[in-house]
Amino acid sequence: MATLSVLIALASSCSPIDRPAPPVVSTRFVKTELPPEAREETPALSPKPDRDLPQEELFNNWSSDRTARNIGELRRKACVAAVDATPTSERLGVK
Repeated sequence: MATLSVLIALASSCSPIDRPAPPVVSTRFVKTELPPEAREETPALSPKPDRDLPQEELFNNWSSDRTARNIGELRRKACVAAVDATPTSERLGVK
């Protein structure tokens, strides 16, 4: 009987009664501020010259520049739209 009492005492002393409180997780949505320049559209490229361009000059200079400008403009618009669509605590009604 004494050994049973000792085993019960040992088992109860090994299990912690005071468990640590679970961590508190707080989710906050922070609105990113974009500089005003990020919302401005990329200026249009200059018009093509009135002369006939050789094929090499056309592909090396004009085509790649215009493609890069148009892709950059699409990416800029997508970034601005993503920042504008980010939820904020005020929109979600969270304090």
